[in-house]
Amino acid sequence: MNQPFLPPENEYLTLVRSALKRNWLTNDGPLLNELELKLKHRFNLNHAIVVSNGTIALQIAIKALGLKGKVLTTPFSYIATASSLAWEGCTPVFVDIAHDHFNVTPEALESQLTEDVTGIVLTHCFGFPLDVVAIDALAAKAGIPVIYDGAHAFGSTVNGQSIFAFGDISTCSFHATKIFHMVEGGGIFAKDPDTLKKSSWMRNFGHNGPGVYAGIGINGKNSEMHAAMGLANLNHIDPVLSRRRQQCAHYNNLLSEEDSILLPDLNTPGWNCAYYPVVFESSQITEIIQTTLQQHEVFPRRYFWPSLNQVNGWGGECPNSEDISQRVLCLPLYHGLDSESQQYVARLILRTLRYRR
Repeated sequence: MNQPFLPPENEYLTLVRSALKRNWLTNDGPLLNELELKLKHRFNLNHAIVVSNGTIALQIAIKALGLKGKVLTTPFSYIATASSLAWEGCTPVFVDIAHDHFNVTPEALESQLTEDVTGIVLTHCFGFPLDVVAIDALAAKAGIPVIYDGAHAFGSTVNGQSIFAFGDISTCSFHATKIFHMVEGGGIFAKDPDTLKKSSWMRNFGHNGPGVYAGIGINGKNSEMHAAMGLANLNHIDPVLSRRRQQCAHYNNLLSEEDSILLPDLNTPGWNCAYYPVVFESSQITEIIQTTLQQHEVFPRRYFWPSLNQVNGWGGECPNSEDISQRVLCLPLYHGLDSESQQYVARLILRTLRYRR
């Protein structure tokens, strides 16, 4: 379904050689610092740090904001969103998504906002921005913090601002499957400098200086080799984002003649086109399409299935998420995917649907 974008080899190796020459391979090296600075400038943010991966970013965010007990979250996301909460001793309370899109609405959140809820952790699913303005206002009124899991949302915007400018903390994944990557990595973005400072020492075992500990931390650092990949890829991210939008538009043109498929809306404000999710009429058809594509060496993914309220004994009533999770497929989408391959995928889908009729 995905292949990582790779920069020109020499651009990456030049940065790697500089790290080897310095013999400074990890522990807050100059390449990592440069990447953090460039990310802040790109998103017009005051505070950002890079960590080892997107899951560690979430776990540090949860710790930094002191979330405990019940936390409202989404059932339609990768399991890391909910498991990070459980790992940190919180109880995920699932709020159903809207039936016509993949995100939780402010109205649904408000309906489950009780006095024992200590925070909100939500995903910008597939890069589609949540209604962050309304959700931030709702959380402020309730006096609880918000963490946005922006694992898919690099390049997504709201009202011209980076999606990472919202919430108490926003996180991102820079894994090789993402639209921007550093092989393995993650980002933490926070409005409050003290929150980011706390997150910074948490990623380094709690160190707040040589022999000084500000508290308990973990090893969430990242290396110069990963930072080199991030810096090299950042030089190419604008054409990567542009091509991704063109590819999504091409899929839409190829599949639009089939009314039974719900296609993503390219006019969604601020969407980065990180994934290409399509929703079929039934779980049976979805499984048939998936099997047919696999038989022809095409490998979509059932992102996200199953609905998270149905795993690990978490529970909760989320009929919309349960329904969508059984009918959604993410089709292959990556920078090197050519037009002919997209046509091949679309032909297989359309032919299978017509044959079933």
